Amino acid sequence: QVQLVESGGGLVQAGGSLRLSCAASGRTAVMGWFRQAPEKEREFVARIRRPGTYTNYANYADSVKGRFTISRDNAKNTVYLQMNSLKPEDTAVYYCAATSDRVATVWEYEYDYWGQGTQVTVSS
Repeated sequence: QVQLVESGGGLVQAGGSLRLSCAASGRTAVMGWFRQAPEKEREFVARIRRPGTYTNYANYADSVKGRFTISRDNAKNTVYLQMNSLKPEDTAVYYCAATSDRVATVWEYEYDYWGQGTQVTVSS
């Protein structure tokens, strides 16, 4: 069982930046971020594979492409989400997710482990 602990959420003005972190208690193949806005379904944000083995190392939802960057430190079993040019519509609870499935993509059911979520609020 892998535990995921997120940090880095908060309140920021539109156009600002935040960096989320997620530390895993064990090794994982794919780590990702999802988010859930009030009264909306949880949605995929970004995911990243362990480097050096596959193409499509990282990918993003269209809504965040060019503004968010996902990265990972395998030595620390940690994934990061750098969020720039934040918009009010980015306001949501952000969840870290992980799996040992090397081909996991954008679907919630592909991920076995979930963090508790961290709130990101972007004011206009």
